[in-house]
Amino acid sequence: QVQLVESGGGLVQAGGSLRLSCAASGGTFTSYAMGWFRQAPGKEREFVAAISWSGANTYYKDSVKGRFTISRDNAKNTVVLQMNSLKPEDTAVYYCAAALQILRGWGYQNEYDYWGQGTQVTVSS
Repeated sequence: QVQLVESGGGLVQAGGSLRLSCAASGGTFTSYAMGWFRQAPGKEREFVAAISWSGANTYYKDSVKGRFTISRDNAKNTVVLQMNSLKPEDTAVYYCAAALQILRGWGYQNEYDYWGQGTQVTVSS
């Protein structure tokens, strides 16, 4: 059983930056590909970014490319989402997720086996 705990959310003005962290415990971190998803009020949860087991490959939602960067530290069992040039439409609860294998695609929520509790990100205009 893997436990994921997100941190780093908060309130920021448009154009600002936030750094989200996800700490994993209870499993072998390198066995999992990691992803970030988000859910805005009244909307379905959506894919934001993902990173492969070694960290060699990363994947992004089109609207965050060039602004967000996902990275992982396998020695510290953490994955980070650096968010720059934030926009009000980035406001959402952000979730960290872990997947043993990716068969259909990085953006499919059903691929992910474990989820964190989420952290709120609010971007004011």
